[in-house]
Amino acid sequence: MAPQRNVFAWRPRIPGVVEVFHAHFTEYAYPMHVHEAWTLLIVDDGAVRYDLDRHEHGTPHDTVSLLPPHVPHNGSPATEHGFRKRVLYLDLSRLDESFIGPAVDGPDLRDPVLRLRVGQLHTALTHPGDELEAESRLTLVGERLRAHLRPRLVAEAPRRDPALARRLRELLDERLVEGIALDEAARLVQAHPAHLVRAFSSAYGIAPPQYLPSRRVDRARRLLLDGRPPGDVAAATGFYDQSHLTRHFKRLVGVSPGRYRSSSR
Repeated sequence: MAPQRNVFAWRPRIPGVVEVFHAHFTEYAYPMHVHEAWTLLIVDDGAVRYDLDRHEHGTPHDTVSLLPPHVPHNGSPATEHGFRKRVLYLDLSRLDESFIGPAVDGPDLRDPVLRLRVGQLHTALTHPGDELEAESRLTLVGERLRAHLRPRLVAEAPRRDPALARRLRELLDERLVEGIALDEAARLVQAHPAHLVRAFSSAYGIAPPQYLPSRRVDRARRLLLDGRPPGDVAAATGFYDQSHLTRHFKRLVGVSPGRYRSSSR
């Protein structure tokens, strides 16, 4: 079988994310090199063997690997079929330099919840228009990474804050069409982004990135029943494009916007 070197890379509109990198390699081996950003790595198929700070490490399927900036590492396939990986490069605004030492000591994190959340984050990053969801997921991923790198003696119980949750809901309703980034929302209501997401989810049983598209779909339903074409409705309700509207509409309503519109009498 011919060697495979398939890559897909892009820079999303999410603060703190330098690059998203998806790759399938069968025989390629990375030489020793460094990055100025954090490397957050999951492997979907196969495994990677790498050296970091003169110690050998590996990436079994259920592991999240976090390689710190400025520390040399390499990488090569650990199986004959190579590996498929998904990588996020994060700048120091997401994890500062104080976490480099703990990451060198333990870069491979066995945490199924973290592994699931990183995968969900990658899914959100592939869909233009879902920036609020991606930013919210990245905030929670960062919080869990910090908990691994700086364990707390006593776990903190989630704090309920209904007044804060209500302020965010009002802000999301006001910005229904144009949307709002999580960092901007946190500045406006004067709260830490992770606490803001948890307070909203605790108060309403739904996370902010699920609340916003559900409200947009509600408005889209009314416009579709007025006879507006789906393309116009997508623009009028804050979706990135018609396919973005269709994906959320089918998930929440069960049919496409066009079929919903044609069903009206």
